[in-house]
Amino acid sequence: MSRPGGARVHRVEVGDMGNNVYVLECPVTGESLIVDGCFEPERILEAAQGTRVVGIVQTHGHFDHVQALPRLKEALGVPVYAHPGDDYPVAVDRSVGDGDSIAFGSCAARVLHTPGHTPGSICLLVDGDLISGDTLFPGGPGNTFGDRRAFETIIASVRDKLFTLPEDTRVHPGHGEPTTIGAERPHLQEWIERGW
Repeated sequence: MSRPGGARVHRVEVGDMGNNVYVLECPVTGESLIVDGCFEPERILEAAQGTRVVGIVQTHGHFDHVQALPRLKEALGVPVYAHPGDDYPVAVDRSVGDGDSIAFGSCAARVLHTPGHTPGSICLLVDGDLISGDTLFPGGPGNTFGDRRAFETIIASVRDKLFTLPEDTRVHPGHGEPTTIGAERPHLQEWIERGW
């Protein structure tokens, strides 16, 4: 899936928790980023075949997003990018923060720091596509496990960082099907009132 002239977004669902891994591909150079080393590293490597992977980006450090990370790093020999707010089972080669840009070919992914689900959660904005990790799903924000302060934090992240994006921005979550900013934004107050 891609917009004319923009990066291609390939999704592969792995593991028995319905995790989405994304391969972001520059159509000009064939360079790519893998987003989230969840499970089934061989399937992820197969999904990236035909591209030249130049980095692995982690949206956050929860166990279901990192199981394949050691194998991917070993197989590809590329840097791992992640926010320093979370811990990982491998060395993070490049710490990223809000507003940073990760280049792949003539394309780039802009980092949005969106804490709440975890302290180090990030989203990636690539042209008109948002890789939202576990920050935003169809129907609401990611789980904050009953922590009121974390819920307030994730609501602020969604409201102030994500819901300022254009309505037609496509949202690719860490689990489940894609949605759009326009489809989700009208429901913010409902989510606040329900408390999760």
